[in-house]
Amino acid sequence: MSGSQDQLEIKFRLTDGSDIGPINYPVATSVATLKENIIAQWPKEKDNCPLTVKDIKLISAGRILENAKTVGECRSPLCDVPGGVTTMHVVVVQQLQEKEKKLTSDDHKKNRCVCVIL
Repeated sequence: MSGSQDQLEIKFRLTDGSDIGPINYPVATSVATLKENIIAQWPKEKDNCPLTVKDIKLISAGRILENAKTVGECRSPLCDVPGGVTTMHVVVVQQLQEKEKKLTSDDHKKNRCVCVIL
């Protein structure tokens, strides 16, 4: 590979439609490193800031990207235009897990069974 083929220009689309980037990354960059950069560059005014790499799912070309894969391995020949910007969608899963925990604990409170012996 040479020059521009060694790098991929990526922008990260957040759920509210705003973007982080575009930023050039070497094709050898891991997905976990991309997620770390997203956390570091997360807009301060946004409430749902992810805290760890596990709080983020990156989606590109309809696929959820695995942390151990590299940008080059995740590239889709159908969607990536040479010299173009690749858009990856960012989903923060932290809030989903917190909501599920809250629902579970609330459900236990509502579904109490009381036995009365007469």
